[in-house]
Amino acid sequence: MPQTQQSRTRAALRFKPVMGTRPADEIQAQIRALLASHRLKAGDRLPSERDLSEQFSVSRNSVRQALRSLVDSGLLEMKKGAAGGAFIRDGGGDAVLAGISDLYSLGTIQPEHLTEVRLLIGVEVVRLACQRCTPEEVDAIEQNVVLAEQAAKENDFARRTAINLEFHRMLARMTRNPLLITLTDAVTAITAKFVNEVGPTSNRSVMPLRRQLLGHLRAREADAAAQKMRNHLLRLQKIYLAQIAG
Repeated sequence: MPQTQQSRTRAALRFKPVMGTRPADEIQAQIRALLASHRLKAGDRLPSERDLSEQFSVSRNSVRQALRSLVDSGLLEMKKGAAGGAFIRDGGGDAVLAGISDLYSLGTIQPEHLTEVRLLIGVEVVRLACQRCTPEEVDAIEQNVVLAEQAAKENDFARRTAINLEFHRMLARMTRNPLLITLTDAVTAITAKFVNEVGPTSNRSVMPLRRQLLGHLRAREADAAAQKMRNHLLRLQKIYLAQIAG
């Protein structure tokens, strides 16, 4: 009789009993080791809390503590219901965002650090986006520009800022590089906080730049697009830092 998917999962995910004084840490280490060896992948469900408790030879409380830590780090998500349980998350961008957000809130990341990293990442993202984008993705980003133009005409600063920041996320997704996507998402989220703190800037150069970048994307003119983005982000860096200094 063929094995069920659940029995195959149990066979593939056999854990060793933990013996140390910090069982939750050892449980996490074993789960991370399976991730590193690709025996666990995004979307996989861990055995039940009861099964994990038996395999690790620890209390269910120790298992819960380990799973909570892995949820907090962005590796796991907990789902409720009959088909619920602990699942490996599809990506860990939330953990990166939380860490960077905390560093910004603590003052470890200063505005000059944020604007500098935004410049470095933004330039290379648009360069790769030009090389790897599809016509459908360029059409979608053109719609983003149209929405931003509408928000600007209506003097809706909050909506314009949100749409403009989404522009950068869309470019990052065009790179097909998950690390660049995660870093861009994190930097963009912190930039949104920063922009709300320092207030609006002039919109006169932003919309023309968006239109110029669209042309470069369609023509796959990577160097020209990168230079345009560099000039734009350098200008914004000077404006933001001047506003803070003033």
